[in-house]
Amino acid sequence: MRKMTILSGKGGTGKTTVAASFAALSSNAVFADCDVDASNLHLLLKPEVKETIVFKGLNLAVIDPERCTQCGLCEEKCRFNAIHDFTVDSIHCEGCKVCVQVCPVQAIDFVERICGHAYISETEYGPMSHANLIPGMENSGKLVTLVRQNSKRLAEEGGHELVLVDGPPGIGCPVIASLADIDKGLVIVEPTLSGIHDLKRALQLLEHFKLESLVCVNKHDLNDENTAEIQDFCDQNGIDVIGLIPFDPVVTEAMVAGQPVVEFSPDGKASKAIKEAWGRVKAHLDA
Repeated sequence: MRKMTILSGKGGTGKTTVAASFAALSSNAVFADCDVDASNLHLLLKPEVKETIVFKGLNLAVIDPERCTQCGLCEEKCRFNAIHDFTVDSIHCEGCKVCVQVCPVQAIDFVERICGHAYISETEYGPMSHANLIPGMENSGKLVTLVRQNSKRLAEEGGHELVLVDGPPGIGCPVIASLADIDKGLVIVEPTLSGIHDLKRALQLLEHFKLESLVCVNKHDLNDENTAEIQDFCDQNGIDVIGLIPFDPVVTEAMVAGQPVVEFSPDGKASKAIKEAWGRVKAHLDA
């Protein structure tokens, strides 16, 4: 079994567009959407949910009014300003447990709270593991780990050869969680100055974890100079640029239609480039 995570330095670079197209082009694969803070791969793959798993992350302080003596010590010590009128604001509570520790009459309970849901689903192209974090909740890295573990289990149980992960943007905790136990990382980048900066940060992260890096330039024809700079940087560092995807308005039309662009417009210029990129990715995965 091979595992690859598709990354980007920021959101909106075309990461999910490429991931959905790779899913449509693949065979015998499992898909995972690890961008749990703003998941959208399901919009293109249209999964049918088979199993829902409740995800409990940060604990929440709850004041029992019958035990509370209204001494005000919890409100005084709460650095997140989450306690007012002897009631805990669940949005502002960070689960630090200070109020529980300082309460002289043990009137504050520390309870689990539902932070999101993970899903096991079936798509037209194969099984899918994905999740949604409730807005304002934390521990997305832990939820990403659950999604990744579910995808690995699906692959092992079904005898699938590939786990294709649509990772979160950036280089933070959720991204690191999506890189655990993978073979390769594919970074999607746009030819802008900020894109080049973000690409280098993502590649540094992959290098830190000793993972092989691949690069794909999306909308490469919007700035030939920056595209050339990306290619030169990758050449100097021994990183394979597996694809140059041109700007194509059909990609937006495919998103509006809720389809991978390689199916919506199989002969479009973006689709052809994505198919060529997928061929090179397969060669790397099979090597």
